[in-house]
Amino acid sequence: MDLRQLEYFICVIDAGSFSRAAAVLNLAQPSLSRQIALLESDLGQRLLNRTGRGVTPTEAGNALATHARSMLDTAKLARNELRELHASPGGRVIVGMPPRVALGLSVPLIQRFRERFPRAVITVLEGLSVPLRESLIAGRLDLALLFDPLVSPQLEYQKLMRERLLLVAPFGSKLPARVEVTSLTAYEMILPSAPNAIRSLLDAILRPHHIELQVLAEVGAVNTVLALVAKGIGCTVLPESALAMSKDGASLPFAPLCTPTVWNALMLATPLARPATRLMRETAQLLRELDFRGPRYYKRA
Repeated sequence: MDLRQLEYFICVIDAGSFSRAAAVLNLAQPSLSRQIALLESDLGQRLLNRTGRGVTPTEAGNALATHARSMLDTAKLARNELRELHASPGGRVIVGMPPRVALGLSVPLIQRFRERFPRAVITVLEGLSVPLRESLIAGRLDLALLFDPLVSPQLEYQKLMRERLLLVAPFGSKLPARVEVTSLTAYEMILPSAPNAIRSLLDAILRPHHIELQVLAEVGAVNTVLALVAKGIGCTVLPESALAMSKDGASLPFAPLCTPTVWNALMLATPLARPATRLMRETAQLLRELDFRGPRYYKRA
């Protein structure tokens, strides 16, 4: 007994004859009769009374018809649900990103996610790149946007965007058009503390030159760093997009680092240790489609 035979059986009962049912099903009448005969043989019951005017169900046929209609309705619901799942997967996806990225990208990401996946839920968690990377490896995140992450055999990276690092100075400061990395020792600095991605990148560049900076304070939050710079307490090194996180940031004097020019890279990180669901794969594609060019200082990878 299979669903096709049950569908044929119900059609014969509703049509009242094999010939009319065969026409509805677009099937040759001998083929239809053979399928009903196989169903009766499988169940060991006579299901239809054949008369000169058509067919009527036997007592066993009426009992089977009740179950068959229920089974066919259930199968139809299952097919419809699977088609809907194929068109729009459900579930939840958790995406981690640094605060200054979340500030510009959370709204367009969630808007597009809701349009494309109305049955699913997205969670955006903000944090620094290093703890986000650890959470991704531990399975607490499904995807993450990370700045200059360390290489890991458990993660796959794709570069999405890069931007220059700047020396940012207090109001009234006179900066050259470009600041050589080796001349940073001349400036009193307020920097994020390690293992912040920007600090790690800066330390890696300075280490071969045996340069130690004049660090007055270490502060974790970018907006606090910019507030201290605006108060004239010291300078800092930040990517250009970070200036938008403070009302004073955009008007502070700044100059790009050079010799070498230092770029901060934003990477899309995905886990290799567990299989990606369709929702994870398509959310990753949504992230790739976002406009990282936005402000003039973004440079596509």
